[in-house]
Amino acid sequence: MLTGLGLLLLLGYIGGKMASKVKLPPLIGMLFVGVLTGPYVLNWLDSDLLLVSQDIRTFALIIILLRAGLGIKKEEIKEVGMIALKMSSIPSLIEGFTVTALAYYLLDFSFAEAGMLGFIIAAVSPAVVVPSMLDLKAKRLGEDKQVPTLLLAGTSIDDVVAITVFTFFLGLGTETMGSSLLLDIASIPLSIVGGILAGALLAFLAIFVFKLINKKYIEKLVLLLGLSILFVEFGEHVGIASLLGVMTIGFIFLEKIPTQSHHFTVALGGLWVFLQILLFALVGAEVNIDVALDAGFIGLIIIVIGLMARSIGVWIATMNSALNTKERLFCMIAYTPKATVQAAIGGLPLALGVEHGAAILALAVLSIILTAPLGALAIYASAPKLLTQA
Repeated sequence: MLTGLGLLLLLGYIGGKMASKVKLPPLIGMLFVGVLTGPYVLNWLDSDLLLVSQDIRTFALIIILLRAGLGIKKEEIKEVGMIALKMSSIPSLIEGFTVTALAYYLLDFSFAEAGMLGFIIAAVSPAVVVPSMLDLKAKRLGEDKQVPTLLLAGTSIDDVVAITVFTFFLGLGTETMGSSLLLDIASIPLSIVGGILAGALLAFLAIFVFKLINKKYIEKLVLLLGLSILFVEFGEHVGIASLLGVMTIGFIFLEKIPTQSHHFTVALGGLWVFLQILLFALVGAEVNIDVALDAGFIGLIIIVIGLMARSIGVWIATMNSALNTKERLFCMIAYTPKATVQAAIGGLPLALGVEHGAAILALAVLSIILTAPLGALAIYASAPKLLTQA
């Protein structure tokens, strides 16, 4: 496994640098390295590494969400709060139900299978969007209207909405639960509020403990990471939005212990240099190009129409806001990448014996191949043209 890890780090670093040389986001080079070295192309990676791939990617997400929380001020949240709530639900629901309808009529899926596909594809990728928005915040692009903050907050909740509705359809299709769609939708705000409150509680507990550890920032960071990992695992079992809670921890830290938060931000930035390579390369390693090709032309059309529906949802969510036309257009572009959720749950229907599970997986993989590199490229290419530098 160590050989594969070293290979990914070395080649991923080189791939990122090569992408930068041709004015592409580094993550595109890292994704390509993952696809190339993964089990579906050259098969250079040890199976043990692939077994822990999900855990490594989750840890990387924890790091980027902590960094996101540590970069968001209370005044920024107040400015984007209501729009962020709209952005976290309206685009996801419109895209999810659009893909559901298309799959039901064009692919002859059952209603449950169509719904599974719809809300696997509907989730936007925090692995792509969050690092991109942190880069834009560092460059002060869009900061006058808090556009990166809006997208940071919206992305983390968007996944909660998509995964919750997907879980309903998965249960409907596999007869593993008896709850109703209304009950599952009603659980979404409870999951969000639960994640925020639990994250806040953990943050204040950590601050109390930190007072006992004077100026030992590395030790505090170790404790913070350990608590965050356990919190995310606990949250998955009890059904709260624990990743959103992780962002809440960073947000409260910035408000209550700003000096220590600065030290954490610097340390996590260094850690991210290492983890981003593993995150994007391992996402790429999940991509089975042959399976994606099996989705065919109709699958491609469904994904594209779904993205158009999502863009309409973003336009609706940003109506009557302070954002101008260019900034709203950028939000539409930034909300296109798929990767994290699709790689994590795209194979669940197949694993549970759903009749069209293989086709669902194929479409999930195709959505990653189509939107992750193009979406990331579009974000970086359009930001200087559509956003104002503060």
